[in-house]
Amino acid sequence: MIVVTTERIPGYRVVEVRGIARGGVVMATHLGRDIIAAFRNLVGGEVKEYTEMMAEAREIALQRMVQNAEELGANAVIGMRFMTSNVGQRMAEVYAFGTAVIIEPE
Repeated sequence: MIVVTTERIPGYRVVEVRGIARGGVVMATHLGRDIIAAFRNLVGGEVKEYTEMMAEAREIALQRMVQNAEELGANAVIGMRFMTSNVGQRMAEVYAFGTAVIIEPE
């Protein structure tokens, strides 16, 4: 499965649009991570625990989007984007979406 943020894939042409591929996940922090983050907040700098959590969430959302594209019969996703939002005080949603397409070499 080819996934790109662009509208075109060099060397390929889109022969069919299958629909919107999407995948999302809501991740919640946990007490241990929050305590460490609070200490890091005192001294400043990157909060690695949250950075890692969000990277994991993006990977899960991406995998779910690819699975959805495969279910739609696509072999590529173009125009892929991530969207993030707060769901609750200690939760964040990461959503991946793009256009599921069938491509073939030019």
